[in-house]
Amino acid sequence: MVYIATFYSHFGAVRFKKICEAAGMKARMMPVPRNLSSSCGTCVRFEGDDPCPGGTYSEELEQVVEQTENGYRSIYRIQDS
Repeated sequence: MVYIATFYSHFGAVRFKKICEAAGMKARMMPVPRNLSSSCGTCVRFEGDDPCPGGTYSEELEQVVEQTENGYRSIYRIQDS
């Protein structure tokens, strides 16, 4: 599976990429695709069977989507307070 995670801060993206790599997942930082929103403009594209490497999502993460043939499917989105 291919996932894209968006973040509220660049630091959050860097930290998430390291978590993915520590879990043995292929991950890279890139600009957020135009049809996904992000506060910082940086996302992490990662591949694997687990859309939540490390077991929990940080507060810096905005959303995780699965890349599909038809676009994106939402996996996780932080609840707006």
